Amino acid sequence: MGDAERDGGAAEAEQRPPSSGDEKVDEALRRWMRWDKNEWTRAQTVALLGSASVSELQRRFCSTLTFGTAGLRAPMGAGFSRINDLTVIQSTQGLCAYLLKCIPDAARRGVVVGFDTRGQPESGCSSQWLASLTAAVMLSREVSVHLFSSYVPTPYVPFAVKELGAAAGVMVTASHNPKEDNGYKVYWRNGAQVTSPHDAAIMASVKEHQEPWSAACWDVRLAQHSPLRSDPLRHVDAAFMRAVASLCWHREANSRCQLKFVHSSFHGVAHDFIQRAFATFGFESPPIPVPEQKDPDPQFPTVRVPNPEEGHSVLELSFRLAERENAAVVLATDPDADRLAVAELSDGGEWKVFSGNELAALLAWWMLSSWKSTAGDGADLRDVYMLTTAVSSRILHSMARQEGFHVEETLPGFKWIGNRIQELTAEGKTVLFAFEESIGFLCGSRIPEKDGVSTAVVVAEMAADLRDRKLSLQQQLHNIYQMYGYHMSRTSYVICNDGVTIGRIFARLRDFGGGGGGPYPATCGGIRVVHVRDVNRGFDSSQADSRSVLPMSRSGHMITFTLENGVVATLRTSGTEPKIKIYTELCTAPGTSVVSGLEAELRKVTDALLDDFLEPEKNDLIRRAV
Repeated sequence: MGDAERDGGAAEAEQRPPSSGDEKVDEALRRWMRWDKNEWTRAQTVALLGSASVSELQRRFCSTLTFGTAGLRAPMGAGFSRINDLTVIQSTQGLCAYLLKCIPDAARRGVVVGFDTRGQPESGCSSQWLASLTAAVMLSREVSVHLFSSYVPTPYVPFAVKELGAAAGVMVTASHNPKEDNGYKVYWRNGAQVTSPHDAAIMASVKEHQEPWSAACWDVRLAQHSPLRSDPLRHVDAAFMRAVASLCWHREANSRCQLKFVHSSFHGVAHDFIQRAFATFGFESPPIPVPEQKDPDPQFPTVRVPNPEEGHSVLELSFRLAERENAAVVLATDPDADRLAVAELSDGGEWKVFSGNELAALLAWWMLSSWKSTAGDGADLRDVYMLTTAVSSRILHSMARQEGFHVEETLPGFKWIGNRIQELTAEGKTVLFAFEESIGFLCGSRIPEKDGVSTAVVVAEMAADLRDRKLSLQQQLHNIYQMYGYHMSRTSYVICNDGVTIGRIFARLRDFGGGGGGPYPATCGGIRVVHVRDVNRGFDSSQADSRSVLPMSRSGHMITFTLENGVVATLRTSGTEPKIKIYTELCTAPGTSVVSGLEAELRKVTDALLDDFLEPEKNDLIRRAV
């Protein structure tokens, strides 16, 4: 044996990790140690071999990332099922190969790459670093890269894809997930998130390109010095703010606004962008920032979870500041600024946190009435659209029945809404508003993604205008419900970290009689179930042919029950977190004034869904902390 051969054998032996006792795990570990160049995740792997169970090693190294409702999302750290240097390189290689195959001029058009401010020192992993690796992979194949030089809100990436005519976009973010997580969102050339068939095709391409192509894929210096790399920040920021300005209806009145606002960035990216958006709308006084939460911090030290959707429990600092400053409205963006929570101080001194469905009712009313005021008498609504998702409130449907505009409903996830908006606008339709109940909103259609920045300043203008009319947001919401019917909704969730348990729960619901093959539950909380929709099976008993109007989806579980008392209830697995979500809604006819007993009826159904259908104690589910 020659010296070179001996040296190679010695190097391989040095790389080979100790045996776990499981042949499949050992083979996966050998691949990992052969490919991974990150010293932190390599050290993590060695430590895991000494401390982790075989089942934990299997979860980390024998499974891979898959696209959910918001791209790839997982904890940071070592393993093929985690977000780390190697899995981002693999994902980018698959995306790059697919783009070059599908789009002839993809290399010239390039790829937009953005990032938030997440990071995990123990794995040497940050969003900015992963974005640089993404750029390096693309540049290694001579694909142009539009890499932002600083952190940006998530909507900046899809907006830039359209603005620059790019072939695709990648945003490194985990949005409002726990601090341990990160993610990789992919946008197609139309600016919308990838859906079928592109998502499955990209994942297939990733599997074909597992081994890093070359050392250049790890060379982040390419992202700084390659002539094929450009920084779109200044151009895109100016264009984005022009798009925000197009949503302003009352600039002169805004300049006289006496209403005060407080804004929390939740330790994320939003502060500077919100300040500029308010200036764009003509507000003389920008919102007062919550100082403890203004600057980016990947540890999110002041909140239990960095998700403003959690309401009162995570908005306490905002409320205290607002009370000290005599501010009536709180605006809270999530860490990547694509979602928005809103709260208002009531006359009784209590803070009202609006649900996503309630805020959607206000925004839909505002966008419609503002559009009609500029379109003039006899405005033609036949080509006007609003969009929502199958688990969100039906308030848009109720408004459309009276007003005459169109409403379309999609599967959960803004990627479905974003793609449909692009199709409608290409047909010459006007899309005024779109939302999902999880505080994701889009006013207008110039930004192809839900956006907390533009929505925040639209809410501010609406609140200021209502204040001039001696109305609060809460009073106007009541007026809307008087016009279109009360829409009471409740949302909750349980946490389940075991996919097998989730599968067993939904299998039981599909065979509630226990006889194999059905039926679904006949009652919920003692109330008869009149219709069932199961999009995983393409089944809807309310349709003459029993086929779901929504497209069949196998990416997660989602079953909807319509009850005899009018309640619509849905159980659905989250595409971004280990949760089973619960959605219920009860609607009344327009003009209804007696609604006192309806809240209790809705709560009864919600509790039955949780206790009888999900069986938290039996299945070791973690109930939502309140």
